[in-house]
Amino acid sequence: MRLSTLASTLASRLATGALATCALAACVFAACAPAAHAAVSVVDDNGETVTLPAPAQRVVSLAPHVTELIYAAGGGAKLVGAVNYSDYPSAAQKVPRVGDNRALDLERIVAMKPDLIVVWRHGNAQQQLDRLRALHIPLFFSEPRHLDDVATSLTRLGTLLGTEPAAQAAAGAYRHDIAQLRATYARRPSVSVFYEVWDQPLMTINGTHMISDVIALCGGRNVFATLDALVPTLSTEAVLAANPDAIVTTAQGATAADRPLPSLERWRAWPALRAVARGNLFAIDGDLLTRPAPRIAQGAAQLCKDLDLVRRRDAAH
Repeated sequence: MRLSTLASTLASRLATGALATCALAACVFAACAPAAHAAVSVVDDNGETVTLPAPAQRVVSLAPHVTELIYAAGGGAKLVGAVNYSDYPSAAQKVPRVGDNRALDLERIVAMKPDLIVVWRHGNAQQQLDRLRALHIPLFFSEPRHLDDVATSLTRLGTLLGTEPAAQAAAGAYRHDIAQLRATYARRPSVSVFYEVWDQPLMTINGTHMISDVIALCGGRNVFATLDALVPTLSTEAVLAANPDAIVTTAQGATAADRPLPSLERWRAWPALRAVARGNLFAIDGDLLTRPAPRIAQGAAQLCKDLDLVRRRDAAH
C-alpha cells in the first residue's frame, strides 16, 4: 500500500472513532443531565394539584408569609411582585408591590407575566382570586395551619421553583429548631394561656390555629381552644372566668417579656386575675408569631421563655 493511501485510511478511521466517542459522550451526558424543562407538580394547602410545565421563573406573592417562605425556599430571585408588608428579608422590600390582601392590582399582576402566583387561601379576596384563575395563571394556595406545615410548605415551593436543595435545607433547619423546643418545653408543667388577638372587640384564637400549636409546644394550654371559630370574639367575663396563668399578645417589634401592648394594661383593672396578680402579661413581636413561616420558631422560643417565667413565679408563691 502506498504511503499516501495508508495515511488517508488511518485519518478516516481516526475521524470515525472520534465522532463515535463524541456521540457516546453526548448520549451519556444527555442521560445523566436533568431535563431542562421537566414538569413539576405538588398538592397545595387547598388540596389541589398544581402542575407547571417547568419550574417557575416569574412568581408573585400575595401574602407576607408567602414572601418569607419563597425567600427561605431559595426562590427570592424569582419574585417579580409582592403585596404590602412583605418586608422580610430586607431584599423583599425592593420587590414591586401589587396591592394588599384586601385589594389587589390585577392589571399590574397580569402585566408582570407571572408563571406562578402564590396566594393566601383565607386572606385574599375570593372574587379577585377567581379573576386570576380565569386568566389560567397557575395558583398555589398557601395556608399552613400547624407548625409542621411550614416545613412542608418550604419543600413544596422548592419543587415548584426548582430550588429543592435550598428548600430542603431550610425545612431541615426549621424542623430541628421546633424539635428542640418541643423536647425542652412540651412536657413541663402546664400553663393556662389566654392569647389576645385584639382588644376592641376582644378576640382570641381556637385550638386549630397555629399559635395554639405554639402554646402547646411550650407546655401551655389555650384556655379557649374548644371554641368553634378560628378567631372568635368573646367577652371580658369569659376571660375572667377562665382565669389564665398568662395573657399573651403581639406587638410590632416587641421582643421583651416586660413590654406588653398598652391594650393589656386594661386587665390591671382586675388585680385578682391570676395573670395580673403575678405580672404575667407578655407581648411578642407579631411578625415572629403570626406569620406561618420559618421565623415562627423564633417567636415560639420567646413564648417558651415567657411561660417558663410563669412557672418560676408560680413556684415562688
